[in-house]
Formats: sequence, structure tokens, C-alpha cells
Amino acid sequence: MKRFIALLVAGIASIQFAWAAVNLNTASQAELETVKGIGPAKAKAIIDHRSKNGPFKSVDELKEIKGFGEKSINGMRPELTVAGGSEKAAATLKK
Repeated sequence: MKRFIALLVAGIASIQFAWAAVNLNTASQAELETVKGIGPAKAKAIIDHRSKNGPFKSVDELKEIKGFGEKSINGMRPELTVAGGSEKAAATLKK
């Protein structure tokens, strides 16, 4: 029974996590900072980039911002989206 409850809780947590993707195009600095690997400086850099260049078309555009490399972006990818989850769905299909 304990095992069942643990699996149930883990399943619910993973569903909640899947629905909690942060949208790079609409997130506030505080929302961006909830993503593991994004602190205040990176969150501000994302917002500045978005203000200067318009909305992100892909999570991969983070590479254009100093401090974001391919490895760090790939680690954050499950927690980020650019619109309606389509980027997240595409990332899932690539795996």
C-alpha cells in the first residue's frame, strides 16, 4: 500500500510539473527565477532580450544570451516553453 501511495504521489507531481512550464515570452522575472538554472541576472537578461528582439520563437534562442549554452538550455528545456506548449511537445518528440 505504501508503494502504491508513493507511486501515486510521484505521478501527480510529474503531471503538475509537466503543466508548469514557464513561457519565455510572458514570464515575469520572478517566474523565470523558478526555473532551475535561472537566477536574477539570467532572468533579467531574458527579459531584456525579449524587449529588444521581440518574442522567442524557440527555447533554443536562449543561446543568443550570454551565459546560456547548449547544455544548460537542454537541462532547462522541460521547464520552458515559448507558446501554448508547442515547443515542449516538439522537445518531447526529439527524445
